[in-house]
Amino acid sequence: MGVVGDRPDFAEFYRDAVDDCLRAVVVTVGDADVARDLVDESFARAWASWHTVSRHPAPKAWIVRTALNAGVSRWRRRRREIPVASPAEVTEPSPASAASEGWVDPQVMTALRRLPERQRQVVALRLILDLDTNTTAEALGIAPGTVMAHLARAMTTLRGQLEPDLQQEHRS
Repeated sequence: MGVVGDRPDFAEFYRDAVDDCLRAVVVTVGDADVARDLVDESFARAWASWHTVSRHPAPKAWIVRTALNAGVSRWRRRRREIPVASPAEVTEPSPASAASEGWVDPQVMTALRRLPERQRQVVALRLILDLDTNTTAEALGIAPGTVMAHLARAMTTLRGQLEPDLQQEHRS
């Protein structure tokens, strides 16, 4: 029997969750190719531990959190492996790469990349995965009040950045 035949419930979960998880990770890391690699790695880990992950209260959150942790680990390994001459040579991933994939509107992606990382994570889990405050807090290892504060700050910042652009588009 093949991989899917061994765990049909995992195959169904994968089909239902992969796009949402990928969107959430793209919003956080800003690079569609990197996000795809991280999500693929997370689903591979989920498959290997499916008996545990399937009982998790929010398996999608488990996938996203695992992907984000894998991204941090990858960054730490590369930081040690590749000497960087100056901080000016280090560049952020291009918001255009995520936007060009059609995952997120280019203006929204640019605004999201300006947010602090924790705020991006909260936006991804609360708004893209549609997790409740407590599940988001548990997934990120922070208090529910902190989730609400980060989301409020992120939404205020995003409104400030996007509303002038939207008002200008409507006038055109």
